[in-house]
Amino acid sequence: MAAAPFDADGIDTGRPHPARVYDWFLGGAHHYPADAEFGTRIVALDPTARYGARHNRWFMQRATRHLAGPAGVRQFLDIGSGIPTEPNLHRVAQDLAPDARVVYVDHDPLVRVHAAGLLRGTGAGATAFVEADARDPELILERAAEVLDFSRPVALSLVAVTHFLPDTGTGTGTDGDGDTDGAHAVVARLVDALAPGSHLVLSQLSGDEETAWVGEAVDQYTTGGVALVPRTRAQTERFFTGCALLAPGLVQPPDWRPELGVGEVRDGTRVPLYAGVGRRE
Repeated sequence: MAAAPFDADGIDTGRPHPARVYDWFLGGAHHYPADAEFGTRIVALDPTARYGARHNRWFMQRATRHLAGPAGVRQFLDIGSGIPTEPNLHRVAQDLAPDARVVYVDHDPLVRVHAAGLLRGTGAGATAFVEADARDPELILERAAEVLDFSRPVALSLVAVTHFLPDTGTGTGTDGDGDTDGAHAVVARLVDALAPGSHLVLSQLSGDEETAWVGEAVDQYTTGGVALVPRTRAQTERFFTGCALLAPGLVQPPDWRPELGVGEVRDGTRVPLYAGVGRRE
């Protein structure tokens, strides 16, 4: 990888970025020295950090298996999709439902560079990539509607995304936290656009217990201009307003329907994330 502050694609390589650090945690190859160095510091503080990242990814895959399988969902909107890591969401969904239509959304330039890897799906279905910030739900919905029919159920995936959205933004309205583009307002706008029978898949960094690595991550990302906001169970449950949580409710990622897992490794280690799937009423 390039050692310069910016590479040929204009990507800032000198500061760790959440998507690239996540790629490092998952054993990927699309990151830079700054991302690996930061990931190494986190693992030194908490050797289970990589375990948690993998289980967060496995939670997405299990949720997708349920939705594309028994739940019968055929449309998926994955916001904050991150750097392609097999199997991606569309691979999981289209293995069960070849006609599934999937839209990925991300604003990281490196994700855009590798977006072609997200677009190889089945001929019967569709896969598309939208470059947009998670804090711009109107643009996301407008662009996603070119592929998805929002009058029919859609599975909205916000996996490890909301803790990168602040509680307040720069809007002038109110979401109960003060702004129209605060985290809860953004999720509420997206959920409001979904037809009954749609689902919200979400995981969020827990704020109910303080750990050294979480404090380090908050400090590092804040220094780099990226918000990282752990949230309590009650604050996380609020994202599911208008949705009925499916059993087993809001739990650690490894505990969400583990019977749907394929090739997962479990040792009982605690993962400081809340994960859940809700059905739009």
